[in-house]
Amino acid sequence: MQTQLAPQFANTPEGIEAARILGKCVHCGFCTATCPTYQILGDELDGPRGRIYLIKQIAEGQAPTEKTRLHLDRCLTCRNCESTCPSGVQYGNLIDIGRKWAEENTPDRPLGQRMTRWALKEGLTKPALFNSAMALGRLVRPLMPSGIKRKIPLTKNKALDRATNPYARPSTQHHRKMLVLEGCVQPGMLPNINSATARVLDALRIQLISAPNATCCGALRYHLNDQTGGLDNAKQNIDAWWPFIEQGVEAIVMTASGCGVMVKDYGHLFANDSTYAAKAKKISELTKDIAEILPALQNELVQLIGSDQKPGVVYHPPCTLQHGQQIRGKVEGLLSGLSIGVRLCNDSHLCCGSAGTYSVTQPELSEKLRKNKLAHLNAACEESGANVIVSGNIGCITHLQQDDTPVLHWIEIVDQLISKQAKA
Repeated sequence: MQTQLAPQFANTPEGIEAARILGKCVHCGFCTATCPTYQILGDELDGPRGRIYLIKQIAEGQAPTEKTRLHLDRCLTCRNCESTCPSGVQYGNLIDIGRKWAEENTPDRPLGQRMTRWALKEGLTKPALFNSAMALGRLVRPLMPSGIKRKIPLTKNKALDRATNPYARPSTQHHRKMLVLEGCVQPGMLPNINSATARVLDALRIQLISAPNATCCGALRYHLNDQTGGLDNAKQNIDAWWPFIEQGVEAIVMTASGCGVMVKDYGHLFANDSTYAAKAKKISELTKDIAEILPALQNELVQLIGSDQKPGVVYHPPCTLQHGQQIRGKVEGLLSGLSIGVRLCNDSHLCCGSAGTYSVTQPELSEKLRKNKLAHLNAACEESGANVIVSGNIGCITHLQQDDTPVLHWIEIVDQLISKQAKA
């Protein structure tokens, strides 16, 4: 697809990148078949091909409208289309550029939208503020509507079996060391995920450490069109992690795939920044989802938990893992290698509707996707006999919570098995 950049974009990094990405698109339409919003709405402009066309119009100088912005807003950024595209179109990078251009060249959003987006950016990215709000929310949780209630997990997950302190982390020093991104909402909502990761790695003689000055990965602000704020978060992380990198940490561990896909993109985001380019590239190279680290240690894990058959699970692969990071099969392979039966549900490639803040900014579409996903997941549980659903991203885990079948991070299952075997 040929694009004639408008003068205001012709010599800018964003314009040049947009033209390069647009040039790969052949408008074949394969992407529409796997786009969740197109499947629900049936509107060409609510599918990747239509949105690409809208961005091309902006790039060539046509003024975007509020309708343009709406169609771009409705994109989940699940990047399923990237997995489907035979031409290698980097749609995720393009939609960020298009959203920024649309935001800058359309009237201000209605007051309610502006307040909601401000509250999300400011409230979710500040752990002290968010944790206080979460503590208050737990007190009044019984009085809240079900949609909000499931976003406020109980302090102690009923599926966990550590009676004393389920969030305890080991203090043992090991020669092998890895960094962890604590995340902005995960410590307040589901602290056991990082604690379980630390315990599993400790059992494998790897010390998981946290940089005190690290912050939100930047994805939340960046995808709400506060790209400057998102990059500021990223810079703070780079500065916080760099001394540890110089000391030789092996990896930066991600336990939330939504954060992982953002941090792995630091090298791209700072490619034109003379101060941060080299450091960002190194950090992206060191960043690994926990699903990329443990398969190499599978034999050691089997020694820790035994080779007997374990209860099965149904696995929901997050979009940010299977499409954003193009990591498929590793979780299933690892759990199967640990004698844990793993089942995927029908349409496992489709988004659950969480998509970061999407469940707040686009609640109706998000809820439709959630109901569809839970119907498939629960059917898989019934067919396989599994009584637990697992995933690898906090957004998916909290979005899919329900009364009957618990939804956990898969690392918590591994942690439970190690603990059970140690007590045996």
